[in-house]
Amino acid sequence: MIRYAILGAVQGLTEFLPISSSGHLVLAQRLLDLDPPGVLLEALLHLGTLAAVILVFRRDLWEMAKSLTPKGTIDGRKEIGLILAGTIPIVVLGLLLRGQMESVFASLTIVGAGLLLTGLLLALTGIVRYRVERNRARFVDALIIGLAQAVALFPGVSRSGVTISAGRFVGMTPRGAARFSFLLAVPALFGAGLLSLWDAVSVGTEGAPWLGLFVGTLTAFVVGFGAVKLLLALVSRGRFWVFSIYCVIVGVVVLVVA
Repeated sequence: MIRYAILGAVQGLTEFLPISSSGHLVLAQRLLDLDPPGVLLEALLHLGTLAAVILVFRRDLWEMAKSLTPKGTIDGRKEIGLILAGTIPIVVLGLLLRGQMESVFASLTIVGAGLLLTGLLLALTGIVRYRVERNRARFVDALIIGLAQAVALFPGVSRSGVTISAGRFVGMTPRGAARFSFLLAVPALFGAGLLSLWDAVSVGTEGAPWLGLFVGTLTAFVVGFGAVKLLLALVSRGRFWVFSIYCVIVGVVVLVVA
């Protein structure tokens, strides 16, 4: 049970804090000698963190869902289109690299470089200033943030870190960039969870440790919910850049070990 709780906590905490969930999963496997999660657990962990995002942004998602009705607003429909546009890059790159990701995740050098890249981008957000900033993304913004999310497929690159940073670089407010980043995470996490779940069902789930899977999923949900709330608070206070220190230190250590 402890192993499942640890993996769930790692997933929930690092999926949303800008320190890279994939990078820490690799480090947990290689440096702490922690067994990697099975495909079924990986799927459920993604769905657990997805549930956390949905709970935090339930009002935004509900308003977007209502916009699809005949009485829905045009702004809501536009935002759905922006999220779909921002999702295209990660879908394309994910399908192109799916057969090669195992070798990528085996490299500590890539993890270290990804953490350093994340740290650099986070540090730059601390000095970005605009006279006029937007709360909502434009179409070009959505594509740029979507490309940043696709880069986060590589271990060590934080999805939330690079997407929020990209939002700040294109002129969005800290809160607006964080909001769009988390809304963009919904289809990404759903797709990742669905693919892993399909792989798990294809292999077979007979004899699966359901109690451990439940513990890991619940832990990922609870910790993920807290991580989203914490990050939103830090972003609103202009403290997003502080995570750059951690990413740079860990990135340098990983590169030295590698």
